[in-house]
Amino acid sequence: MAMYQLFRPLLFRLDPEDAHQLTLRLLSIAGSTSIGRMLLRLLYSQDRQGLSVNLFGLKFPNPVGLAAGYDKDGLGAVGLACLGFGHLELGTVTPNPQPGNPRPRIFRLPEDQALINRMGFPNAGAAALHRRLRRKKPMNMLIGVNIGKGADTAIANAVEDYVGLLRIFYGVADYIAINVSSPNTIGLRRLQARQQLDMLLAECSLEREALQAESGKRVPMLLKLAPDLSLSEIDDALDVLLTHGIDGVIATNTTIARDELKSKFAEEIGGLSGAPLRWRSLKVVAHIHKVTSGRLPVIGVGGIFGAEQVKEMLDSGASLVQTYTGLVYRGPGLVREILRELSA
Repeated sequence: MAMYQLFRPLLFRLDPEDAHQLTLRLLSIAGSTSIGRMLLRLLYSQDRQGLSVNLFGLKFPNPVGLAAGYDKDGLGAVGLACLGFGHLELGTVTPNPQPGNPRPRIFRLPEDQALINRMGFPNAGAAALHRRLRRKKPMNMLIGVNIGKGADTAIANAVEDYVGLLRIFYGVADYIAINVSSPNTIGLRRLQARQQLDMLLAECSLEREALQAESGKRVPMLLKLAPDLSLSEIDDALDVLLTHGIDGVIATNTTIARDELKSKFAEEIGGLSGAPLRWRSLKVVAHIHKVTSGRLPVIGVGGIFGAEQVKEMLDSGASLVQTYTGLVYRGPGLVREILRELSA
């Protein structure tokens, strides 16, 4: 962690997206050789007993995962798997390659320990990620794939995108996360409304049943929700999830709220992540846990910068947590530090 704090000012002089791509390239290079992987594990990974979590029929070695958005195309997945994570969630991936929104589209807010992004799902498409996972899926690492509709796909046709992506990744993913909550794809969040969500999840559940019968394997499906829903809207979504046998909730995606931010970038359009999201996400996690009496497992996302925030999420009802912005500000030693404190 101390080494990263010395290096971070140099990294932060770069455009945020350029810095991120550089980081992924370095992780890709390090992960491509046995020496590089060994070095990453030596520096950043540390096995901790007693932290495993059995969930969705899977055994997670520890509760800390990488959130979707950090590695959309799986470029650095093998290197990331050496940093101590209990799971990696790749994506968001869309059926076809797409460039995303115009740059600049990521903004650092250091005064707020936050990021704003309006990426719009830039990715190389489903075929590219599928090939990469077939050839170079990280060993001994649980991989989730986060799926979303294409930018050019009308909301009326969104179900076809999700069902098609479910079919593509069913054989290579340990779980699949349905993303209907990014604020950066026009109209996407409308899919969280009860009627739209019911139609979407009904078709995804039918497809999962067919794929399970064909393969003999049941792949868990999760839904990622926005932090900006009202409690009644969350309750509607939970009713739909339970009706269609969805395995869990990821709470939450980024927020469009801008509460008491200090940065000059505070009014930039996009989704806000990091420390300001923490209390919103905690509130949603606690509500889901209470309303479902713990029947619907939750992965808590938002403001995870250390073991204190992980404990808060777990105490609020989350079974697992994920981090993204915390990794940007705290560096690759974050997971090791969290696991050390959790097992102390």
